[in-house]
Amino acid sequence: MFSILIPTWNNLTYLKTCVESLKKNSTFSHQIILHINDGSDGSLQWAKDEAMEYTHSQQNIGICKALNYASKLAKTDFICYFNDDMYALPGWDYFLVKDMETIGHQNFFISSTMIEPKEGKDANILQGLDFGDIKNFKEKSLMDSYKSFKMEDWNGASWPPNLVPKALWDMVGGYSEEFSPGMYSDPDFSMKLWQEGVRYFKGIGESKVYHFMSKSTGKIVKNDGRKQFMQKWKLTSGYFYRTMLKMGGKWQGELKTPSKGVTYWISKLKAKKA
Repeated sequence: MFSILIPTWNNLTYLKTCVESLKKNSTFSHQIILHINDGSDGSLQWAKDEAMEYTHSQQNIGICKALNYASKLAKTDFICYFNDDMYALPGWDYFLVKDMETIGHQNFFISSTMIEPKEGKDANILQGLDFGDIKNFKEKSLMDSYKSFKMEDWNGASWPPNLVPKALWDMVGGYSEEFSPGMYSDPDFSMKLWQEGVRYFKGIGESKVYHFMSKSTGKIVKNDGRKQFMQKWKLTSGYFYRTMLKMGGKWQGELKTPSKGVTYWISKLKAKKA
């Protein structure tokens, strides 16, 4: 049904749990494709032993390049980006497909809803629900309770797990490698879709995954994605998320271009600096 792309960097224990959850908790059969960065922790050999489909780089090349490499092996009409530190809950894909079948066109970008142990500022994540890390994962407790975590469908779709038609992925060239290793590549990808006329950005409340938040990004030298996004698109990622994607708000249908436009926002920024 989907070609699921999973970048991974010496994160074997999480990766095994992620792939196992996809295999046992998915409603449909999917193509799973890994990109293995380095793989010296045994993940490369594990992928070979398990006859997994994968691409490989000797060093960590970051999220953007990893996704683009893996996407070359995609055999389905839909690309799904999944993190290696996520656990797919039953029905995660069923509810994505259910929504996809009602859209009526192929210009869409939809996301699952993450359950995370730490609270943050993002309104469209079920936060503060801690089921342990990979060493003491409370899988049974999660499986027994996840249905009780209610979330309405929401605006904004940007973070993984996300789903996009492969035709759109190819049209925008996948993830922008100038954002390597990957900071702010999510809003950039969404903006590229926006520029192609996509206005159906929707988070599906019933499609749930648990996100361990293992924070592989803590091991890398980060790019200044906030500045790169501003320079590329001439607006802030915050404006894009809040005003254009209406991130986290209750789903009310396809989005519209803000009436005041980007020029107005830039003029306000300049006035504030002055």
